[in-house]
Amino acid sequence: MNKVTLLLALGLLGSCARKAVPTTASAAGPGTSTPIMEPTLPSVQAINTTFIFLNAKGKAQINMKGNKQGANLALRMRRDSIIWVSAGLAGIEGVRAVLTHDSVRVMNRLDKTYFSGGYDYLSKLLNVPVSFAQMQALLLGDYLPAPTGTKPTVAAEEAGRQRVSYPLADVLVERLMQTATGRVQQLKMSDEATKRNLTVDYADFQPLDEPTGLPFAYSTVIQAQQSSAGVVTADINYNKVNTGRERLSFPFAVPKSFRRIR
Repeated sequence: MNKVTLLLALGLLGSCARKAVPTTASAAGPGTSTPIMEPTLPSVQAINTTFIFLNAKGKAQINMKGNKQGANLALRMRRDSIIWVSAGLAGIEGVRAVLTHDSVRVMNRLDKTYFSGGYDYLSKLLNVPVSFAQMQALLLGDYLPAPTGTKPTVAAEEAGRQRVSYPLADVLVERLMQTATGRVQQLKMSDEATKRNLTVDYADFQPLDEPTGLPFAYSTVIQAQQSSAGVVTADINYNKVNTGRERLSFPFAVPKSFRRIR
């Protein structure tokens, strides 16, 4: 299963949130996320999402070495539990992916193959450490605090922004925050030793249809770069986003004729 296909399946990116008064981070459960502050450091002006279920639709264009592919995208999510992504054209699904805390499953209807395994597959494919929490934060534009025992660097920048950075294994993680809204404007993960990096830019922020909803990034660009494949770019634009407590289904049934890849 090639990189363009999986990036297409996992490239739905965005952000949605509720306003709140800044406070220290808590271990609250699904639907109760709060603004984040790193202890003993200048406060990180980040406000994370609070929904339980998310249902979004949009379009994406993938560009790899001048080869452009377009697709319709659908994303469903239950916070802290499951991420479901589908991509296709003209009403015909091409790729479906389901992520849970300990598994990654991807089905490619175009070549009748499927993958089922762990996050080591995504880490190798995207060239950065990957976990469910990281994928959820990336897709939603949420701020993910530094690992326990790691002190992030918090720097004030012009135009009311903050840059928060910390190391994760051999990768430097950086987030550019807009302090006025508490939302992430850019996520960057880079490995200087191997010249690999992943950059996500969130733009075209519009409020959700909620009385207390913070802006949602209806336009997002993801760039993955490595020496062997060059730069792969995914330009995603949402046209419909719903959040709330309405239950969603996350179907994933592989036909018997499909071949498993490893």
